[in-house]
Amino acid sequence: MDEIAKYNQGRWRRLVGANAVFTRPALDLDLGTARHRIDPRGWLGSVDGKRVLILAGGGGQQSVAFALLGAQVTVLDLSDAQLASDRLAAVRLGLEIETVEGDMRDLSAFDPAGFDIVTQPYSLNFVPDCQAVFHEVSRIVRPGGMYSVDVATPYFVGVGERDFDGQGYVVKLPYLQGVLVETPDAAWVAGGRPVEPAREYRQTLATVINGLVAEGFRITHLDEGLHTDPDPQATPGSWDHFNSVVPPWLTFWTVRDR
Repeated sequence: MDEIAKYNQGRWRRLVGANAVFTRPALDLDLGTARHRIDPRGWLGSVDGKRVLILAGGGGQQSVAFALLGAQVTVLDLSDAQLASDRLAAVRLGLEIETVEGDMRDLSAFDPAGFDIVTQPYSLNFVPDCQAVFHEVSRIVRPGGMYSVDVATPYFVGVGERDFDGQGYVVKLPYLQGVLVETPDAAWVAGGRPVEPAREYRQTLATVINGLVAEGFRITHLDEGLHTDPDPQATPGSWDHFNSVVPPWLTFWTVRDR
């Protein structure tokens, strides 16, 4: 385990202890809310019986949503604390999932072409080289299988609601692939407790697109990542206002062609 993995593992353990937003298991899902959580646009189709890997996405949210819809679910995450939330949610909802502690950059624990779907919630920016992740995923997705991956909108990595200067949100960091950006989590994200800043790495748009294509993934859809309806009338400098000006995340939907 390198220093990047050690830092992320320790930080997520403390985020779980702080009851941060993305560590709270989804214990009240039904078929409708499960489908909306994983596939609000209807691009996945039926997942019943499909072999699904939730990649670096522990926390008991996506995993149980897929399992409720009939998928055979495995979760890989660096954080044992996050995986504990997946197991808790599965028990509470009477579901079966498999949890594996590991690094998204090393998927050697899995068989070639072992999954129909790999879905990666927001985590790609926690490592400096997205190509290393894409290479690993390309080995374990069957031909014709799907890979969806969230990534920070690359032009705004390190920019948040705190950067409002009275007129707009200031972009001030160099646009370089793999550059480290340390960003304190907002109180609403981190459960209201101080936790060390996120260490994220900018993945440029060209690097993500060309990296996916180079590994045999055909991009079928792009979602500009707004998880709530934007509110331009929100208070400037608030998260809701920032979210209406800057789409914070992109989701690439792809199919493994070769």
